[in-house]
Amino acid sequence: MAGSQDDRLGLYISIPFCRSKCTYCNFASGVYPASDHERYVDRVIEDMAAAGAWAAGMGVGLPRRVDTVYLGGGTPSLLAPGLITRLFAALRAEFVWEPDAEVTVECAPGQLGDGSLEALAAQGVNRVSLGVQSFIDREARVSGRLHTRAVVMDDLRRLRAAGITNLNLDLIAGLAGQTSASWEESLAVLIDTGAPHASVYMLEVDEDSRLGREMLAGGARYHAGLVPSDDAIAGMYERAVDRLVSAGLQQYEISNFGRRGFHSRHNLRYWQRRPYLGLGLDASSMLREADGPGPGYVLRATTTDDLKVYLAGPETAETAWLSPQRQHEEAWFLGLRLNAGVQPAGLRQEFGPEPVARAMETVGRLAESGLLTSDGETVRLTARGRLLSNDVFQEFLETAAEESEVGPGA
Repeated sequence: MAGSQDDRLGLYISIPFCRSKCTYCNFASGVYPASDHERYVDRVIEDMAAAGAWAAGMGVGLPRRVDTVYLGGGTPSLLAPGLITRLFAALRAEFVWEPDAEVTVECAPGQLGDGSLEALAAQGVNRVSLGVQSFIDREARVSGRLHTRAVVMDDLRRLRAAGITNLNLDLIAGLAGQTSASWEESLAVLIDTGAPHASVYMLEVDEDSRLGREMLAGGARYHAGLVPSDDAIAGMYERAVDRLVSAGLQQYEISNFGRRGFHSRHNLRYWQRRPYLGLGLDASSMLREADGPGPGYVLRATTTDDLKVYLAGPETAETAWLSPQRQHEEAWFLGLRLNAGVQPAGLRQEFGPEPVARAMETVGRLAESGLLTSDGETVRLTARGRLLSNDVFQEFLETAAEESEVGPGA
């Protein structure tokens, strides 16, 4: 439950290894020699074993019962079967898994060998997220992806044959060379696969990606000049919402769509502010205080994004305590990501009436602008608000900044 002590934990394990670096990617991942894989898994297992003592030293609670596990990357399926087995054996030795735990692994199409698939299925993986990004071979190729549509279809067949049917497919709106017609084709193919979950992201121009740097510089490398306009990308997103919802994939978050019973439980944990432990490169954790610096504080921690530094570890994660005031800010911009929205009554109970009253003034202004809607019990983004969600969230950050000037009694 958002804002309350949770006796279940989510585990996130970062696996930063890729066969190629996508042009749009700004994650702490890359092409590294296979010789790093074993040492990396050793380091993750070391951190896992030390997590309890670290949490106690920081004064935060670390639930031992786990109900979601997520291996992200990078491409976790590049790990050799033996390393996959070792990693999962350590996870099960250190934590108590709920019988119905959701266990997700991200895979790049065409990069899931038979041995790795067998190892994942044997270790209880019951959900796989495939980074398709486009079903148009040309678009995938110019973005740095190594797969074709036929490869994706074969992976889906193999996963289902292995008993893994909870499948997510990622698409990106705004890839270089993408058109309305090609986007319609990708959406149609995704729907035809019968996958019960889809994630649709609008391309972001980020200076930490090769494509983003080229676009900001006005260059043409990585086909930067063929990236659709912001308006075109917004139109693609709106079309995706219409098509996916009509096909029975309920939109439950700005970028996420799923059939009933197939919403990502692990990602919901982030948006609902429930505790999670991140292990590996550039992994984040959020844990609630046991004997922290004050009542109701939350600890956020992030590991290094430098692989050489991580492998040379152990190293101390960067940490920050979040006051209730800052958590109130997060409750708005994380909660508004969800179609379920934010319930001010619950926030009043958690944070008190004054900060919520100030936030509701912001809600009123944004509702007049057509970005939010409120029925008196729940505040939600409108369809237009989802397109401009970063602008909406910034309003609540500014509200929080004003609160910080009020003082500790706010």
